[in-house]
Amino acid sequence: MSDAVEFDSGHFRTIMGHFPTGVTVVTGMNGGAPVGFTMGSFTSVSLDPPLVGFLPQADSATMAAIKASGSFCVNVLSDAQSDLCWKFAKSGTDDGRFTDVDWHAAPSGAPILDRAVAWIDCTIEETYTMGDHLFVLGRVSSLDADADDDGEPPTPLLFFKGSLGGFDAQG
Repeated sequence: MSDAVEFDSGHFRTIMGHFPTGVTVVTGMNGGAPVGFTMGSFTSVSLDPPLVGFLPQADSATMAAIKASGSFCVNVLSDAQSDLCWKFAKSGTDDGRFTDVDWHAAPSGAPILDRAVAWIDCTIEETYTMGDHLFVLGRVSSLDADADDDGEPPTPLLFFKGSLGGFDAQG
């Protein structure tokens, strides 16, 4: 019999930090109040039908509020929006995250953050429990990019090894 080695979740998190991710803020409405949280684990799932997914913590109060509304909007942050990344990374739903944040409503009513690189408005298709997280599957109903209408979207914000930065295309 071999001795079981205890899994080091801190080491796992550090190693996973070597994979750069885009930074999004997933938003929704809780009654008449906007809610949202920072989400790095966002992905395209299917083109036909158009589906996306993200993975919030299973005990997230913000996710519970978004789920109750039946829809959400994914806002891809620009490299000029790192302040929003940290502002929306808090726990809870009543902390003033939207104070001094400019936004307008997506077709679903969920907030589109001004100057986001892109936004993807969705209805919730399914929610699955995956360990200590949920996998939220959304059907895309509307989306757009080019926040300043100049033909070029802003540069996206990336998270890598605990730090934020922009993206410089190499070819």
